[in-house]
Amino acid sequence: MKKTLRFTVSIEAPRRSVWDTMLGAETYRQWTSPFCAGSYYEGTWDEGSKIHFLAPNGDGMVAEIAENRCPEYVSIRHLGEIKNGVEDTTSEAVRAWAPVYETYAFTESPGGTEVTVELETLADLEKYMLDTYPKALSILKELCEATR
Repeated sequence: MKKTLRFTVSIEAPRRSVWDTMLGAETYRQWTSPFCAGSYYEGTWDEGSKIHFLAPNGDGMVAEIAENRCPEYVSIRHLGEIKNGVEDTTSEAVRAWAPVYETYAFTESPGGTEVTVELETLADLEKYMLDTYPKALSILKELCEATR
């Protein structure tokens, strides 16, 4: 069963700077390290484009950008897994959870930017996400505020 989790962080930096830091290839590797050290993506954040979120060994997730309103909002539709270089979007195991969405909203606030993350997850991943997402967002905050 899918559950929607929500995380919010206030960052003392301009919205466009936060957007660029969160989605930039090099800084993405840094703030996502609590999920998987060395994680990265291949593809673009353009609406409708395919994007792969990968671990250093090349396994990961296949997704598409469902919506992109720079620098306000981006929605990721996760469609399946990648294992040993092969995309799986049709197996019974994947169809049991896909698609799931992960969204980022960037709102201007008096002190800078508020980032709100909403993601659909499965019950067996809920604790992991509750433990890991705040750590990742803390790193994002540090990165953004260090470059002001």
